Amino acid sequence: MDVRRVVEIWNPVGKCAGTGYLVADRLVLTALHNVLGCGRLEVRRLGDEESAWVAAEVCWPASTSDLKREPQADAALVVITDPGWRAPVGAEPVRWGRLDRSVVGEQRLGCVAVGFPRSEVRDGVRDTKEIRGHIETLTGLKSEGLITAYVDGVAVPSKPDERSRWAGASGAALFARGRLIGVVTTDRQRDYEADQLTAVSVVSLAARPGFAVEVKAVGVELIPEDVTAADSGRSRTVYDVEVPRGVNNLPEPPSPIFVGRAEAMAELERALAVDSQAITQTVHGLGGVGKTTLALHYAHDHAGAYRLVWWIRADTPELIEAGFAALTLRLRGGGTEGELTTAQAAEWAVGWLQTHPGWLLIFDNAEKAEDVYAWTGQLRSAGRHLITSRYKRGWICDPIPLSVLDEDASLTLLSRLGGADDEDEARALADDLGHLPLALEQAGAFMGQTGITIAEYRDMLRSHPDRTTDAAPGGSDPARTIARIWRITLDALQDRDPRAVEILRIAAWYAPTGIPRTLLAPLAEDALDLAQLLGLLADYNMITLDRAEIGVHRLVQTLARTPSKAGGDPHRDHDRIMAARDRAVKLILDGLPEDPERNVAGWPTWRALLPHVEALLDVVGPEEDTVEIDLILALAGSFTEGQGQLSQAIAYYNRSLAAATRLLGEDDPSTLVSRNNLAGAYRAVGDLGRAVPLYERTLADRVRVLGEDHPDTLLSRNNLAGAYREVGDLGRAIPLYERTLADCLRVLGEDHPTTRLVRENLSIARADEP
Repeated sequence: MDVRRVVEIWNPVGKCAGTGYLVADRLVLTALHNVLGCGRLEVRRLGDEESAWVAAEVCWPASTSDLKREPQADAALVVITDPGWRAPVGAEPVRWGRLDRSVVGEQRLGCVAVGFPRSEVRDGVRDTKEIRGHIETLTGLKSEGLITAYVDGVAVPSKPDERSRWAGASGAALFARGRLIGVVTTDRQRDYEADQLTAVSVVSLAARPGFAVEVKAVGVELIPEDVTAADSGRSRTVYDVEVPRGVNNLPEPPSPIFVGRAEAMAELERALAVDSQAITQTVHGLGGVGKTTLALHYAHDHAGAYRLVWWIRADTPELIEAGFAALTLRLRGGGTEGELTTAQAAEWAVGWLQTHPGWLLIFDNAEKAEDVYAWTGQLRSAGRHLITSRYKRGWICDPIPLSVLDEDASLTLLSRLGGADDEDEARALADDLGHLPLALEQAGAFMGQTGITIAEYRDMLRSHPDRTTDAAPGGSDPARTIARIWRITLDALQDRDPRAVEILRIAAWYAPTGIPRTLLAPLAEDALDLAQLLGLLADYNMITLDRAEIGVHRLVQTLARTPSKAGGDPHRDHDRIMAARDRAVKLILDGLPEDPERNVAGWPTWRALLPHVEALLDVVGPEEDTVEIDLILALAGSFTEGQGQLSQAIAYYNRSLAAATRLLGEDDPSTLVSRNNLAGAYRAVGDLGRAVPLYERTLADRVRVLGEDHPDTLLSRNNLAGAYREVGDLGRAIPLYERTLADCLRVLGEDHPTTRLVRENLSIARADEP
């Protein structure tokens, strides 16, 4: 089945809601009892909860039957009459199916439907359910044209006091092996535990007067195909991709030692185990306090309880979108690279999640609640959402606060890390580090690695306090605690191999996770040398490491790129940090594929590196932008514009224009290109009020700087004429096109691509004339 064809139906007379399925662009199949007594109805598509209902009316049957005596008549066709209705683009055509007893007799025949239990009221709480079950030999097919489907493995809505716990799902299309075989009408709760649903078969509907005529009138042939054993292979449907329970993309927890979180874990388990159709739970606390660790341990411990567990970095909207796109890549076996844009792949993932309930999504380190809710709002009633964030407010749930460890847990952690030979000293060290898990883990790792005592470690800590911040109460600011141990760890790394410290300084300018090893490869002699350097950093817990990527804690990154005062920490000398920034910029620039709009093969690399471009731009102020950063901005703008992320492209182009103007001057050709790019992005988003003045200024400057006949000048004139046409000013657009075409013919020749482009645009503009 194609979930894009699933619709909700509202009967304003009966004050009841039901489900329907688009068998054609405007024709909906549903249950007759959903529309009884009502000639005019309202309809909306699955996933369009915020949109307006559209008008519809019953077109078949012409007269109603007594459904108690003739239950096989419980079906109706509804035509959508609203002129503003837009059918789903690219939806699969309906394939009608006929069940044969011999086919069902071979085995239990699987079937599926999507409906809206609990949608008995208009705009009320929706409980979208993927109803999966099977049809059996003896009881599945009735001679009177009815089908009994046995519900398997799907949570039944808990409404024991209502007439039907499946109210709202009536009218759902029932599919078997990719073919529509019937329409769900009732359940059998009076006799059973509501685990059996009754459907009217397509074959019986085809035999009823007028049904096939109405279907054919909209251009659809009603020719049922036999459902055979040969159809049991891969489904033809858009979202019917199955995964075994427990599939996940979970990274390993940052530390295998997990202490002091029993109460927080129990609270989280209670929150996510509540019998509710929609659960969103947030864990908040200071950076470095262990929110991610808690979420990872919960996810690993309970992965088998969910259909799928998916980890999404939520620092920015772009990272969230990339996380959903990565889910599509996993589900479809890598078939989306080069086929879908990031936005399209993310939308597909949402559609799959809507129709496959029972999953857990984890949004890690969400900066803004609205960034997450833009996605979870589309996924209500289908699964669980766990969010970690440094921020306490703005969440719809009651967040679980995560504080620093208590004293006993801190001592246990140090003891298991091999650093609690003196309990009094260990207690004092825990106080020194503010009972922050990350600080304790790093200290314990350092002592275990070097063999020094706690007293020696505390002496070193006192001798080398962080000179960029003041001493703070334990746990009040984790950055200060991290700063106090950072130099000690870096001293040891410097003694082992100074290049490891340099890698850390460079990685500090990128996103904290997902840094490709390949990006850092030029920093080592060869692959073996790079592996040894990264292994050394991992030994001291300064990075996390897997086969393809590394990660650096955000607070470590902050310190690594923050210059120390004169005479302070030599690892954070100003010149070293600026050199590391410049090297980080060059590595990114060298790693970005050329021609980002058309080079499809380079898109996966762009998606891997774009989070690091974003991180770099976040920590480098616009006033510090270099020529190399300006080039990164221009390339990133081109990629995001090509991917349809226009607001992000405009931000890149704006900053690029400011950098080029400051660095190169108003009249430099690169500055003119930046201004033209920005104008094009504004035009693409429909903001012609900004686009036209930018095009006009760019044209004037190119005429003055490059001359009337320069190819860039001719392109600018074409662009401006196009903007005039789009704003409706044909009086200026057509003469400008005509002049540009004449100049192109004279300067470039008849067959030049720019000449052909201008000629085509002029033809379009003339066709727009009244």
